Amino acid sequence: MPSLLYASASPYSAKVRMAALYAGIAIDLKPTKTDEQPADLLVANPLGKIPVLVLDDGKAVHDSRVITQYLNRLSKNALFPRNAEKRTEAEALEALADGICDSALSMVYERRFRPEDQISQPWLDKQWAKITRALDLLNANPPKLPTKITVGQMALRATLGYLALRFAGKWEKGRGRLVRWASRFDEKFPELKGCVPS
Repeated sequence: MPSLLYASASPYSAKVRMAALYAGIAIDLKPTKTDEQPADLLVANPLGKIPVLVLDDGKAVHDSRVITQYLNRLSKNALFPRNAEKRTEAEALEALADGICDSALSMVYERRFRPEDQISQPWLDKQWAKITRALDLLNANPPKLPTKITVGQMALRATLGYLALRFAGKWEKGRGRLVRWASRFDEKFPELKGCVPS
């Protein structure tokens, strides 16, 4: 059985866990602390980043978008539409959600790893502006939640979970449609709720 090196707070890990669960692909979950740079992580991904899917033959698949594409092929397109236009929409939503997470994570790291007198407020402001622009766009037109969802919707749910974890009370104001969207996602897909960043 493939194993996934992951962290419960990681939105990228959450998306991959949702995708595997939704596609019915069994994976062995291995909690991993990237700060400790464990040997199994560095062997699987020299960048020391999670998530990493380690296959039965020892080969590693890393970067969450590469993993979701791999899981999609393995599941014979359970995660992305076959229609080219709809597939592009799903991939673009996944990329937008991941981009929000990239900015949010850079803000967390800026505060976590720099001495307080070296934290760059202009950098934090720039990242927050990216996040708010993307959230406003999504709030104006939240993605549909049909019976069959894609990795795009899963990525967005993981992203909103991460924002709720790290920026609670800061991202929700004026974005009631997105807040309700996350609640509806959890109601429609309760089996995926346990994967949301925590």
